[in-house]
Amino acid sequence: MRRRLILALAAAAATSASNPALAQAAAYPSKPIRLIVPYPPGGPLDLAARALAEQVKDSLGTVVVENRPGAGGNVGVDYVAKQPADGYTLVVGAVATHAINPWLFAKLPYDPIRDFAPITLIAQVPNVLVMTPETAAKLGIDSVPSLIAHMRRNPGKLSYASGGNGSGGHMAGELLKSMAKVSMLHIPYAGAAPAQLSVLAGQTDLMFDNLASAAANIRAGKLRAFAVTSAARAPSFPELPTMAEAGGRELAGFDVTTWFGILAPAGTPEPIVARLNDAFRKALLAPEMKERLARMGAEPSPTSPAEFAAFIRAELAKYEKVVKFSGAKVD
Repeated sequence: MRRRLILALAAAAATSASNPALAQAAAYPSKPIRLIVPYPPGGPLDLAARALAEQVKDSLGTVVVENRPGAGGNVGVDYVAKQPADGYTLVVGAVATHAINPWLFAKLPYDPIRDFAPITLIAQVPNVLVMTPETAAKLGIDSVPSLIAHMRRNPGKLSYASGGNGSGGHMAGELLKSMAKVSMLHIPYAGAAPAQLSVLAGQTDLMFDNLASAAANIRAGKLRAFAVTSAARAPSFPELPTMAEAGGRELAGFDVTTWFGILAPAGTPEPIVARLNDAFRKALLAPEMKERLARMGAEPSPTSPAEFAAFIRAELAKYEKVVKFSGAKVD
């Protein structure tokens, strides 16, 4: 028995010595991991990252969340792309940084596919089509079909607010225009909060707001919700149809969500990627993590690295068409 154990340990040591990646993975992690959030503190990505960091401390040790905002998320994402591929610097990438910005920015300092090793999707948050009850009553709009009919009768007359060019709300509006073949005026704001205020004040007619930020005003009756933009209904508002359900054949396949997930620099050893994936997937399935995400209107969506990679590629292809249709560009 003792002889077999000694032989097994010797074999493992020999394997590690001949494979530096395995040796590195066996000792991983031996120091704190940095999780970069490419947006300011307090937003949904930041809150989710901090909750995850706390949830994985027993399996991964200390995970330090660091905010590096700028250029629509590009600054923080590019920073991580250029870090050593050792599993000690990760980033919370999102639909903007990995699917929209590549088509929106004339010069992107990173490649969303080649420069990263996907770990797992964290969550998806739908947007929701909202107007104030007063605006809806004045315009005679009580559903997605009546909104489309109104825009056809009054091309270009309605305005929709968004948190900025290339934001999820902007892309949802452009997808509606493209699929329903209607027109409305886009009014970009410096963030979702001022965009929502413009709708509440009657300065703009409607918006596709993040469900988490709109939920309180929907429940208070200050905003009227017509549909969510995800492929499936939102558990927090099961009575709301999806845009695809509400719009019928014209809007079949309508799907715009704010999604975010964890990525490492390209070249990170597969055993480390697997270790990170296992830790974060288990954390996302923990009841307390589900509860925290639910408070943000988000659903945990853990995936394998391969599934997350395929998801990013599909989203990148989808938003190429939407961004080009919108004509939006950032130099």
